[in-house]
Amino acid sequence: MRWLLVILALSLAPFKAAAEDRLVRLHAPEALTETGLFDYILPRFTLKHRVRVELVGTPDEADMTLGADGQPLFDGPSQTWAMQVKSPDHDGTATLADWLTGDIGRNTVLAYAPEGDPLFSKAEPAKRETVAVELSGDPDLGLRVSQAKCTRCHVVEDSNRMSGIGSTPSFSVLRSLPDWEQRFAAFYVLNPHPSFTQIAEVTPPFDETRPSPIVPVHMTLDEVEAVLSYVAGMAAADLGAPLQHQ
Repeated sequence: MRWLLVILALSLAPFKAAAEDRLVRLHAPEALTETGLFDYILPRFTLKHRVRVELVGTPDEADMTLGADGQPLFDGPSQTWAMQVKSPDHDGTATLADWLTGDIGRNTVLAYAPEGDPLFSKAEPAKRETVAVELSGDPDLGLRVSQAKCTRCHVVEDSNRMSGIGSTPSFSVLRSLPDWEQRFAAFYVLNPHPSFTQIAEVTPPFDETRPSPIVPVHMTLDEVEAVLSYVAGMAAADLGAPLQHQ
């Protein structure tokens, strides 16, 4: 009899695991549950996907929570409601997350109108706050550093127009690129600079077995900041409109 019970338990184990995969424990505050939204959307979700959703009392019990934090889903009636997935490897939870963020689930939420008017609306994407970066370097110092340490490869300004390497972009061309600030601020990690550039207290010393192939360029972070400030104030090259192929 004991062996029969063991065999029965083992045979039922896969079914129990499958059932767990099809059950999602969801937590949401009373302010949201009291709207009746879940009574409206969850039966529709379960009918479509054969995944049952159980509302639980605390976030600690939940596979997913709806609240103020996480990925915004919808607005109303008092705030933007966002989703946090706490069990990303759980099949049922992943299915519910996909449904809520997809067109069908979103439209189901937006269609909920218990008194005739929709109670929820699509969440507006958060506005990105643009922060202006104030450069504190000395542009005059930046010009002097650029002339002393960059002109063997780059045309820095008109006075060294005939120097530099033809295949290397000038400062004004680099200034015209949308990511010019990042390029100048961290130029020493962009090839080919690491092989011959040393920034005091930032870059590690050259490997003794692989010394710099040319006379090294030594700079400080203050000098890097100064070059960045100089380039910020220079005119960008006018590269013109792209050619139109007939």
